Amino acid sequence: MTNAARSGPEPKVDTVDPAEVARFSAIAAEWWDPAGKFRPLHKFNPTRLAFVKDRAAARFGRDPRAMRPFEGLRFLDIGCGGGLLTEPMCRLGATMVGADASEKNIATASVHAAEQGLAIDYRATTAEALAEAGERFDVILNMEVIEHVADRDAFLNCCAEMLKPGGIMFVATLNRTLKALGLAVIGAEYILGWLPRGTHDWSKFVTPDEMKSGLAAAGLDVAEIAGIAYNPLLDTWSLGRDTGVNYMVLASKPEGV
Repeated sequence: MTNAARSGPEPKVDTVDPAEVARFSAIAAEWWDPAGKFRPLHKFNPTRLAFVKDRAAARFGRDPRAMRPFEGLRFLDIGCGGGLLTEPMCRLGATMVGADASEKNIATASVHAAEQGLAIDYRATTAEALAEAGERFDVILNMEVIEHVADRDAFLNCCAEMLKPGGIMFVATLNRTLKALGLAVIGAEYILGWLPRGTHDWSKFVTPDEMKSGLAAAGLDVAEIAGIAYNPLLDTWSLGRDTGVNYMVLASKPEGV
């Protein structure tokens, strides 16, 4: 190999998994049906929203009780699906960009936002395309996405690149434990039928230690890891210490980076 070849640009990594995009595109029309295939996300959403709202408000010195606490802040919802998180953040005042590799997901999200009178910048695109275009955000929502990408580290690097100095990223995913295999895959998909079979590949779940390492390698500091537990008697989700199945991470980009 010549010196010129060694000094050439690094090959671009495609983080999109076409099979995952096809799987979610096939059920895109059901995103906003609370009793449909995305019922678990609808039940899960209030817990995610509360975590994001409280931590983002604290980070930027905003009053979480205000009607529009995120006015003036730019958010990216990467892998936004039908917009279940994008729309509430828009209502809280954030300037929202919702991105998803599935054109069908974006079509569903765009139509629903228009029906609600919400101005959301929805784009059928990828994290690497946004990063390459020089997009920058105060907050990135990276929720239930990382277990579906083709290259986890490259994906985290792209997201970290898009954070402004002092910005924060929320990551929600599933832990690679036997408990998660039993509850989130076998139980949710094959026994209870909450999700279509094949929605999750247990081997692509991410342990908290792997997540911390990946975020650190991307130049981000982990501020908090919170578990999320399901109560079958009350049919509710809540924050807690148990990260054995679902968990969320708050990471920040140092100032001046």
